[in-house]
Amino acid sequence: MKKILSICALAAGLVSLTSCSDFLDQQSPSEQNDESVYQSIYYTGLRVNKIYGDLTYDETYSQYMGIVWNTNSDIELIDGLGSDANNTGSERGNMNYNQDPGWSKIAKLWDRAYSTIEDANDVVSGIENSPLLTSGSKSDIATLRRYEGEALTLRAMVYLDMVRYFGDIPLKLETSKSDLSNAYLTKTDRDSILDKMMDDLDKAIEYLPWAGQNSYTTEHATKGYAHALLAQIALTRAGYAIREQAKDGYETAAYSDATYPTQRPGAAERKALYERALKHLSAVIESGQHSLNPSFFNEWYLVNQRTLDTQYRENLFEVPMGLSTGSEFGYTIGVRMNGVTSLFGYGNSSGKVKLTAPFFYSYDKNDQRRDVTCSNIQFKENDNKSTDMQMLGNTPFGIYVGKWDPRMESGMVNDKKTAIDMTKAPSGDWYTANKAASAKQLTGINCVKMRYSQVLLMYAEVMNELAGPDGHYTGDAGLTARQALALVHNRAFSSTNKSEAETYINNIGSSKEAMFNAIVNEEGWELAGEGVRKWDLIRWNLLTEKTLEMKQTYINYVKEAEEAQTNKTTSAHFQKTVYFNYIDKDHHFIDESSITWYGLPEGKTAADYAGSVTSFGGSKCDGTDKHVYTELPSISNGLVGNAQSPSETPNVTVKNRYIMPIASTTISASNGHLHNSYGYKD
Repeated sequence: MKKILSICALAAGLVSLTSCSDFLDQQSPSEQNDESVYQSIYYTGLRVNKIYGDLTYDETYSQYMGIVWNTNSDIELIDGLGSDANNTGSERGNMNYNQDPGWSKIAKLWDRAYSTIEDANDVVSGIENSPLLTSGSKSDIATLRRYEGEALTLRAMVYLDMVRYFGDIPLKLETSKSDLSNAYLTKTDRDSILDKMMDDLDKAIEYLPWAGQNSYTTEHATKGYAHALLAQIALTRAGYAIREQAKDGYETAAYSDATYPTQRPGAAERKALYERALKHLSAVIESGQHSLNPSFFNEWYLVNQRTLDTQYRENLFEVPMGLSTGSEFGYTIGVRMNGVTSLFGYGNSSGKVKLTAPFFYSYDKNDQRRDVTCSNIQFKENDNKSTDMQMLGNTPFGIYVGKWDPRMESGMVNDKKTAIDMTKAPSGDWYTANKAASAKQLTGINCVKMRYSQVLLMYAEVMNELAGPDGHYTGDAGLTARQALALVHNRAFSSTNKSEAETYINNIGSSKEAMFNAIVNEEGWELAGEGVRKWDLIRWNLLTEKTLEMKQTYINYVKEAEEAQTNKTTSAHFQKTVYFNYIDKDHHFIDESSITWYGLPEGKTAADYAGSVTSFGGSKCDGTDKHVYTELPSISNGLVGNAQSPSETPNVTVKNRYIMPIASTTISASNGHLHNSYGYKD
């Protein structure tokens, strides 16, 4: 009989891991039972490793939970528009909010996530009942408690993501019993789940070391990550969410469904949650264990190189993956490799996550994050069996996420490790494996679950709520909201342009609203493609509004470009044609620094450039253009209907229905304990 949560009873032996980083010990004798496991530090460690192994599957953080299910937002889109946006049998429909409980991947994610939770439950229970807690040495007890802290933190991480996907879900905190007496569970209110996870993290924080202590790395759940995760949960708890029914004392949003209201806690409860978040964010900042890498590029070069940053530790926690055995970062998301190439070998997928042209042009032209984040090129084999680097052209909703890049994976950077160097020959483990591959090659790139820049942005948000842009508050880390925001923003500019960045920060108004809007923008510029934006927009109740704002901005920019072309001016965001040069005489590799994104520079003409391509200004509002009249209306149409601007009211069945349905197969196996809400059929 299938259990409701699809949590398999643990086998007598420990399951061998095949997809974690090398530091994970993968061996264990098959005869060990649960009782004997938790009388041994070594075997307990293997059980903890199994939780990390759970996080490396496609259905968890290698693909589904790490990449695909974090779309759509106003800046990140699932690949495939037009009629594909209504395909409920794939990501292309479901991530455009045309969700269907019959989509098979919903059940796969649910099953794998609850299997992970089951493994964490087993570790927590096993340690709490271990005789070593009373008879073991101080060292043994400290190690057991650290293992428990890791299990509690990873369980909280998975529960947060599951609540964000499904809303109210079963809360299971104990190991399954053989008689299935605790297998069939009903839903628990999402607020109760998040409250419990925060309490668990308070405990975990006491047990966990900081990254860097006694060789403890950021491929483990660290004290810093537990602090930051607790704060993230507190902000989620304080924010808006669509509810199965209205809750007394909660505030209902202006844009809300009559049956399934979008609500947040009242002012007093929100303040308490902000204060709780502040305590933990301040702990991370004041610890000095994590800081910003001065180079945004180098931060991502290290991630692509599968190298932990032991100097700055900007990443508080990275889910550990293994080359060829885990991770679709750089395959499902990343710079486009269009088929097999002689330069890099086996090609990656079409890239399921894309960025938009309005987002690209929202960056300051001197913001160094733009060209790391937004990739408008692809690598493709030419007729002469050599590899060309090509501009993508007019793909306003098809910009690739450049944070994962085969060039960085292959070590093709300059000696200062601050920029791509296309004259360098590719090398390294990933390159060697990919050249030999004849099918999908898993990259082994870790899934980054929290960066220090995100800590600073959450801190700025909390401080702004509690004290405004420039005030201080009891328990803060000595930084105002403006100062914390400045650390993130200023890092993105070279020394030549620092004064420009500082002027921007200083010119943000003195009101809470002005600072909040600046934080919303900065969060996009800093964290695009990393699986953060959608969930922040939801808790801010801005997902629908910002999606429609993006659509309106796109139309405005197309019209602006049309007018500029008619009047023979270049004063438009979108250029009809962008020009560029190459770094080699055979014109294989584009000099990306030469691309004329903002029109021809003063004194330059088209004749000064060797290459050109029609860009985002090549579209027209003439009734026929596919980008304007087919693709744009299909983006997130399950969420916003036919609306194309914030002034229009979406014609949808249920407002703000971003929540996924529970899979039909999961419901049918629940023995009547589960059902769907939000207008979904069971």
